[in-house]
Amino acid sequence: MRTRQWIWVALAGFLAFSTAALGTVYVVSSQAVHGVTATQIGGPFTLVDDTGAPVTEKTLAGKPYAIYFGYTFCPDVCPTTLLDLSRWIKKLGPDADRLNYVFVTVDPERDTVQSLHTYLSSFDKRIRGYTGTPAEIAQIARDYRVYYKKVPTDDGGYTMDHSAVIYLMGPDGKFATLIAYQEDDASAIAKLKNLGALTPTS
Repeated sequence: MRTRQWIWVALAGFLAFSTAALGTVYVVSSQAVHGVTATQIGGPFTLVDDTGAPVTEKTLAGKPYAIYFGYTFCPDVCPTTLLDLSRWIKKLGPDADRLNYVFVTVDPERDTVQSLHTYLSSFDKRIRGYTGTPAEIAQIARDYRVYYKKVPTDDGGYTMDHSAVIYLMGPDGKFATLIAYQEDDASAIAKLKNLGALTPTS
């Protein structure tokens, strides 16, 4: 079952992580998984986008959106996901404009407004970057049931472990489904089209 696959994608690599760290675990379906339901994914937030403009959940209200959590220093998973998303956006054609696309950093210490803007210039221009204070990022990650953790490196720096799925949210801010890491094009595009169909008509 694809739902079972999503569960393992969301959890892969993180089974040793204590659920107490973020007070939750991953959620990937409309049914309760480990005590959390789809209605508990998402919520209010206050951040800034990659132009420096303040953004909240109301910025996205009324239009479905795809939201991904990562960081600009990510060596492979994030650029791969954003390249995939950019390709899907292109293949959607005019339907792509029925959705919003958001990249939220889990590394606010390094991902400034300017660095986010520069980084995202390599991908589809419709993908917007969001950053904020560590506390603000912790809140939105907690509300979206996103795992992330700073991991020190031998050279004195650090990398970030994090979830690797794209959350698809309806125009009402309610969770719809997920796109798994490197999901095949046909499946991902079908999900994005279905999500776009939820856009209210004027």
